[in-house]
Amino acid sequence: MTLQPAAATATEHADRLGEGWQRSAVLIVDDEEGMRNFLGKTLERRCGQVMLAASAEQADALVQAHRFDLVILDITLPGKSGVAWLRELREQGYAGEVILITAFADLETAIEALRAGASDFILKPFRVSQILNAVKHSLERLHLRRENWLLRRTLRQRVAAMDSLVGGSVAMQRLRADLARAAGVASTVLLCGESGTGKELAARALHQQSPRSHAPFVPVACATVSPEHLESELFGHAKGTFPGASRSRDGLLVHAQGGTLFLDEVAELPPQVQAALLRVLDDHCIRPMGGEQQIEVDVRIIAATHRRLADEVAAGRFRADLYYRLQVVEIGLPPLREHKGDIPGLVAHFVAGLAPRLGVAPIEVSDTELSYLAQYDWPGNVRELRNLIERSLILGELNLSALYPGDTRPALDGSQAPTDLHELEKRHILAVLDSVTGDKSRAAQLLGISRRTLERRCAEWM
Repeated sequence: MTLQPAAATATEHADRLGEGWQRSAVLIVDDEEGMRNFLGKTLERRCGQVMLAASAEQADALVQAHRFDLVILDITLPGKSGVAWLRELREQGYAGEVILITAFADLETAIEALRAGASDFILKPFRVSQILNAVKHSLERLHLRRENWLLRRTLRQRVAAMDSLVGGSVAMQRLRADLARAAGVASTVLLCGESGTGKELAARALHQQSPRSHAPFVPVACATVSPEHLESELFGHAKGTFPGASRSRDGLLVHAQGGTLFLDEVAELPPQVQAALLRVLDDHCIRPMGGEQQIEVDVRIIAATHRRLADEVAAGRFRADLYYRLQVVEIGLPPLREHKGDIPGLVAHFVAGLAPRLGVAPIEVSDTELSYLAQYDWPGNVRELRNLIERSLILGELNLSALYPGDTRPALDGSQAPTDLHELEKRHILAVLDSVTGDKSRAAQLLGISRRTLERRCAEWM
């Protein structure tokens, strides 16, 4: 039996367990029909899905077909006991929360239940507030574990918070406008651009401006995960699906529930994963590897590639139907050689952000050195510039030899660098302001002048 969420009044809405918990699925297992229905009606307007079972056998069938965040389980059941079934459930790899309830319990029973894998233990009869508090704490623990797992994964990928879409050029203004327009709709987005142009930064900016900004942003580097593990990484797997799968595990699509999944270098997806991803876009459901259950997912997909997916389709390496689903909104990221006017701002941005992180003093970059940077074509784009600045900070000076080995620096004509001191000062101050997104107090600190002096300079240029 499945209970669907009922419509809520304003008062009822305030009593809900929270917006994130409305997507939670709960299984209630009790042989007393009155208790099952009472718990079902209590939770149906608070949780996304509530299902009922009268025995361990019925519960087992439901667990095989559905995914549950929480199980509320009576110890005394016909046939197999609740504790015995819980022990089997944990052995099968179930990682959700379990609240055990019983009318007859002593200390020995409670210890046995906790050893079997119960998260909480409640004695009948209980008040509504008791069961709601137990559910609240259980779901909080579950979501905290998932958030911690996601945080650890994100930190492992070393996504620097300082990185952002810096630049006031026409190309960067157009990119920001395109991202802002795409953020307001639920469509899939395909980000195209050369390696190092900042496709993940663009995806994060899109997510942060979208209605899903409160939910997780989950990046997946498709090119760095082996094809045999990528399907498990995205969709999860059941216990025993492959050697080493000692327990069931949720995939990244589950961890991204309500938020955004970013598929970097989507052209690297193997054919079987392409087919599975197409089903997700069509049906909004996933099936873990080796599992029977269908899991509903509410996730926005943002994909990125440095290849032309149309060419990959023509060569038979990428599914045409998936390409058309991903290409609903296509946004191109400009290579750095097409917006070299942003280089001073990017340099100031990277110096200001990386120096404290590395524990070194900032370096000064002269206008002549900036002119040499502008002469270079930057095949590695913004990522190459960032790496150059990081290396230069460690060395204590701008490392132009990395770009121009030996004596190969090009000749600079007089138009490359302004000689007027006021123009030099203006360019430098505006670059620093751009690097800190207009924060005048921070810019004044970096420039070594007072905020009042900075404001007076800016006023002169208006």
